[in-house]
Amino acid sequence: MNNSEVVDKKDRAKYEWQSFLFIVIFLFPILSVVIVGGYGFLVWAMQTLFIGPPGHG
Repeated sequence: MNNSEVVDKKDRAKYEWQSFLFIVIFLFPILSVVIVGGYGFLVWAMQTLFIGPPGHG
């Protein structure tokens, strides 16, 4: 029973590291690009459709 617990802890640690690396290397950069790009698109659309360019008044 003791050996299976050690293996489970090793597997769990392995999966935790894989999850951490996936989040840090792939998920956060993709989310940051999507959020910044979405905000830029929103500002562009608002200026194009509703409020006009800055300083235009």
